Amino acid sequence: MREIDVGLVARSIRDLCIAANYELDRDVLDAFERALEQEESPVARDILNQLRENARIAKEEMIPICQDTGYAVVFVELGQEVRIVGGNLDEAVQKGVRDGYREGFLRKSICHPFTRANTGDNTPAVVHLELVPGDRMRLIVLPKGGGSENMSGAQMLTPAVGMEGVKDYVVERVRMAGPNPCPPTVVGVGIGGTFETAALMAKKALLRPIGSRNQDPELAAMEEELLQRINRLGIGPQGLGGRTTSLAVHINMMPCHIASLPVAVNIQCHAHRHKEETL
Repeated sequence: MREIDVGLVARSIRDLCIAANYELDRDVLDAFERALEQEESPVARDILNQLRENARIAKEEMIPICQDTGYAVVFVELGQEVRIVGGNLDEAVQKGVRDGYREGFLRKSICHPFTRANTGDNTPAVVHLELVPGDRMRLIVLPKGGGSENMSGAQMLTPAVGMEGVKDYVVERVRMAGPNPCPPTVVGVGIGGTFETAALMAKKALLRPIGSRNQDPELAAMEEELLQRINRLGIGPQGLGGRTTSLAVHINMMPCHIASLPVAVNIQCHAHRHKEETL
């Protein structure tokens, strides 16, 4: 049994919070480049260039990509041959988030739902723990901005609507979101499971590298069709028109109850931030 000290977990989460908010991954920057090659609208091209420049400045000057530094969503894949020592795992994750947002000078955005009193340290983080084979621990930090999260949705469709009904729901969800989630967006889709697992699958779908396709050929084709339909909506970068409303559509799917067809759409803004580390 391999031992991992919670102090190491806290330090890793701290560093991931800071890095995710300062630097976009290569796949996102490459997606901006591909969009520029296809975009015809001068306004849209100008915005894409500004987003690219914004990312460069954030990385070089070590400042946040966006003023909304997000709700810290943390995915923990814990190997079943790992033993946590030195304290409590959840407390270590929360400490890492507190330290990261303080030391990285990141905006604290978490508040009481009714009084709106800020918790002051961007906690509690949302932690999703999954047991996996092996003796490693994979940590992923996804700072999720409020504007794009607000435009997400879930629906319990009737099984009779089938695949076409699911496609229509996804496209309509993006159409209704319009410019609010700061496009070009990344669209995560969860199909099947239960109400809550559909939403979780949609969020985890955002973690896949942009440009990759689902390994299931039918879902891969569905991703491509949805991306084309969404980009024909004409919303464009920042909602000012153009071909580039979304950079990618990623789908996760699992079986569901015979009476149900859950579907969830989790929209991510152009500041598609996430970092990970394996301990």
